[in-house]
Amino acid sequence: MASPTPDIDALLRSMTLEEKISLLAGKNFWETVDLPAKGVPSFKMSDGPNGARGAALHNGPTAACFPASTSLASTWDVELARQIGNALAEEARTKGARALLGPTVCPHRHPLGGRNFESFSEDPLLAGKMAVGYINGLQEKGVAATIKHFAANEQETSRFTVDAIVSERALREIYLRPFEIAIKEANPWAVMTAYNSLNGVHADMNEFLLQRVLRGQWGWKGMVMSDWGGTNSTIESLRAGTDLEMPGPTKWRASAAVSAAVKEGKLSAEVIEQRARNVLDLLVKLKSFEDPSIPPEQSVNKPEHRALIRSAGARGIVLLKNENGILPLRKERLAKNKVALLGLAKEALIHGGGSASVNAHYRITPEEGLKAAFGDVEFVYSKGAHTFRQLPPFSKEVADADGTPGWTMESFKTTDTSGPADSITSCEDPTYIPIFVNDAWQVIRATGIFTPTVSGSHYLALTGLGPSELCIDGVQVYSQDGNCADSMAFILGGIKETTVRHHFVAGRSYTIQVRTVASSPEGGFALLEEKIGLRLGFMREQDHNADLLSDAVAAAKDADVALVFTGHPPDWETEGQDQASFHLPADGSQDRLVDAVAGANPNTVVVNCTGVAVAMPWIHKVRAVLQAWFPGQEAGNAIADVLVGRVNPEGRLPVSFPRRLEDAPAHGNFPGSEAADGHPPTVRYEEGVFVGYRHYDRGERERNTVLFPFGHGLSYTTFDISDVEVQKVDRESFDVSAHVKNTGRVAGAEVVQLYAGRLDSALDTPRPVKELKAFAKVRLAPGEAKQVVLNISRRDLAYFKEEEGVWVVEAGSYRLSICRSVADVAGSKTIVIDQPGSYKP
Repeated sequence: MASPTPDIDALLRSMTLEEKISLLAGKNFWETVDLPAKGVPSFKMSDGPNGARGAALHNGPTAACFPASTSLASTWDVELARQIGNALAEEARTKGARALLGPTVCPHRHPLGGRNFESFSEDPLLAGKMAVGYINGLQEKGVAATIKHFAANEQETSRFTVDAIVSERALREIYLRPFEIAIKEANPWAVMTAYNSLNGVHADMNEFLLQRVLRGQWGWKGMVMSDWGGTNSTIESLRAGTDLEMPGPTKWRASAAVSAAVKEGKLSAEVIEQRARNVLDLLVKLKSFEDPSIPPEQSVNKPEHRALIRSAGARGIVLLKNENGILPLRKERLAKNKVALLGLAKEALIHGGGSASVNAHYRITPEEGLKAAFGDVEFVYSKGAHTFRQLPPFSKEVADADGTPGWTMESFKTTDTSGPADSITSCEDPTYIPIFVNDAWQVIRATGIFTPTVSGSHYLALTGLGPSELCIDGVQVYSQDGNCADSMAFILGGIKETTVRHHFVAGRSYTIQVRTVASSPEGGFALLEEKIGLRLGFMREQDHNADLLSDAVAAAKDADVALVFTGHPPDWETEGQDQASFHLPADGSQDRLVDAVAGANPNTVVVNCTGVAVAMPWIHKVRAVLQAWFPGQEAGNAIADVLVGRVNPEGRLPVSFPRRLEDAPAHGNFPGSEAADGHPPTVRYEEGVFVGYRHYDRGERERNTVLFPFGHGLSYTTFDISDVEVQKVDRESFDVSAHVKNTGRVAGAEVVQLYAGRLDSALDTPRPVKELKAFAKVRLAPGEAKQVVLNISRRDLAYFKEEEGVWVVEAGSYRLSICRSVADVAGSKTIVIDQPGSYKP
């Protein structure tokens, strides 16, 4: 029943210590604790950055899938981010949620970062400004944004235990900066801590992050929650400022343990009251006291959301190369009226793997989008390359104990399996994925009678959360002796499997049996300690080793245009692990496909769907390249809109594309060293502030290591940027203006980028040559021109001086550059700062 918003001070006075403590951990996986006797409601949260998935990690009610964050950042459109935030708030409501676990703003430190696609950019200003739009869009609709992961969470390798060693200058200028921008300009109602440690202290109990910076210097007053399973202590986490341990029920904040700490003087009652106050304040912001209901989850497929996703997905696509204007595709240029669709044309790569994935309302493949856009053209399809990472579940030609298709699954509550099982069920395949429930099973045994129809040395792959074995006709053919190397990757579908081969004869029956036991508590993802999980994959030798390339080359030869769709399926780019390679998966198969097709058809166009920069060793052989990212559920339509010219590409790169992985600034310091001698794994941010383009821009040699620079993107029209001028507004700021004109034949959008750099930086304080300080997106009709004015302040020219703990503006000359990309300067002016100055953090 609804009730008026209470006086929080009075409510806290009425509560016992134990009641206050109970509010500081989740009730279950997605909800906070309620106290009916005190009129305190609970609220529900939902993943994630690009869609409100709801409670189920797999196969729950369908939801709208929006473009991933790198796709959204490629629009350089803060207003579009706000519109997507509005729509995500509406989506969250359909799942009964009042808080969305996003946005992710950690800068891209390295191209192999496993969750880069969830975050916006390598540049802290672009990331922060896009987050501002996203957060405002969510919260003006009454849904809390949860900005994450605070802080220095730039890798997945050893993410639960790794210690990120980062200088304070790099922290302030790069890794904390997008959080600072979003905190100060949009005031997100919640912050999520990271799994990793920062300079020796876990993020959830890091007083420098949570007390000194977030609540102190930035003056933020919202609620801090841990990442799921990311609380690492009782006293230290509470004292540092983590208000809410998630998920529930609690592991660290049992009432008896916390009460005892208070009574023993190890923790003050004031700390508990402040943590509880922050939880209650969020309930007030969410209007949960007025309406405490948590409605059941629904699938609401809104036309306006579909249109927004299609538009945003297309506007985020970056045209990297367009030799001789091969794009947009025109029917009148097709002599044979035939287009080859190759590679991943039948797959809709709409999101990365992990907690950002959703069970989308629908998925439009590139093939479907192009057929709708180019209906009377003959399309010829060929896959051309193997891209699987995991073998498909073993589900065909197998019978259970009753002779029906499937497997017999036996579950035991003890490790003694000599007697009857505690549970016997039939299942389609030997897969058991725990969804964070308190399973009682200690052993699972799955048995199937396999009668192959094709002879061959077929492939099998077994993975368990705990020790597991695979037997064929009673003989062990594979064993996993310890816990799964990455339990979260196992859950999320991106685990690297070990495959074995066994010769099978068609028509003969084989008894296949797998056995797994619960994992031991040896660290890793705390939520999966002592859980049980199992997966058995299978693939025929003929399918595994099939020659797909020859058919694709033949199709390309006979077509006017060859469209090759490349990318990362979600098991290759996923939460839980960093990228396996800078090259497209698997084992060079996609690179070989592009290379061979380009050799067969001079009109080869590549459309790449990844959330990160990838190697393009074939770039000089193809006519055009589109970087489509993960554009959401309308992927195929958005891609087709750009290919045929319905949408003029306006995306600009939010990350640099290096030529080689060795050219990346963090190369050699990513993902760091393994645990040794009792010390946790460590990653050292030795590149300091020289992340992304700040590194590549330092000299001619470095520029030659860049395939496509930060901010780059082509259009089907042309723009002229001229008349760059600087005017001093007051003592603290300057206006930089430029004249922008569409000099082409179609309407389009240009992104005007303002960079600044000190011309005579002191040798003992190395400064980047250029840093992004402001940007604006300008849409112009053919022949139309506009004056663009961007503001820059003295403080924007500062660097963080560690010795004094302040932001310092040095006296001297600074170059202000209006650019089309960081490497394409349209015009520059020099300003002189006469008086040095400093600013408190």
